Amino acid sequence: MPDTIHPNGLEDQVDEFEIAVPSPPELMRRRAKSHRGFIIGGSVVLFFLAVAVFAPVLAPYGPYDQELTKRLIPPVWDAAKGTWDHPFGTDALGRDYLTRLMYGAQISLMIGFFAAAVSAIVGSTIGMIGGYFGGRVDNFIMYLINVKLALPGLLVALSLVSVFGGSILALILILSFLFWDRYAVVTRSVTQQIRVNDYITAAQALGTSRTRIIIGEVLPNVMNQIIVIASLEMAVAIIVEAALSFLGLGVQPPTPSWGLLLSEGRSYMFFMPYLINFPGLAIFFLVISINMMGDGIRDITAPEGRN
Repeated sequence: MPDTIHPNGLEDQVDEFEIAVPSPPELMRRRAKSHRGFIIGGSVVLFFLAVAVFAPVLAPYGPYDQELTKRLIPPVWDAAKGTWDHPFGTDALGRDYLTRLMYGAQISLMIGFFAAAVSAIVGSTIGMIGGYFGGRVDNFIMYLINVKLALPGLLVALSLVSVFGGSILALILILSFLFWDRYAVVTRSVTQQIRVNDYITAAQALGTSRTRIIIGEVLPNVMNQIIVIASLEMAVAIIVEAALSFLGLGVQPPTPSWGLLLSEGRSYMFFMPYLINFPGLAIFFLVISINMMGDGIRDITAPEGRN
């Protein structure tokens, strides 16, 4: 006859094999440590951010210092004319190219970050209002979104920049106008799903104001989507700013924008290719790193069904 197991003894055996379930923040930390794209992308973005912040300390010269006797000096690896005094060479006005690239990182990151932040605030607010209130309010919000989606983005940017000028503030506001609808579409859809949950109904039953519900209950639940969109839109803003500056409608000389460096170097691209290679590679690596970091944030915070 088999031995009988006392219920308390069985519970003790089960307790011995209990596995502690990690908290959500701990799970995200573990995923972040093992996500190669997030680590690589984040590391490169941090590198560019450090270069931009510490450019006044790291740069060997001033961004506007000219010396015509040293114009178009090739990079240091040019055996004939390269010199360590100017590791990345000089431009057509004798300005140190490494210094210009460092200060150009400030312009690109500043415009990209603030354009993504302003458009996130505007678009997310509009989207949450439309998704929460519904009805005529939502219909009006959808009308605004549809009108914005029907506009050709780059042509609108070219028109607005030609009217309001290419100052940094004007570029930030214009790029914010171009990207707010993407936040609005996503936050509206997520808010429509959230507003039917029990905790929203409970807050309404307690007499909580609509503003407090949107800020305290809805916003924390859509913040993940906002962060992911912002990381991707920041990369797009950097590309658009570079394109506008390349066409002469963005940041104006002598400000060291990467797009402007491309524009200034195109006249020498067949003789001094480094004048377009360096800013082009800088834009490429920064943009692709931001996209990798954004994909990593998406996978880390919402990894269901993703490899």
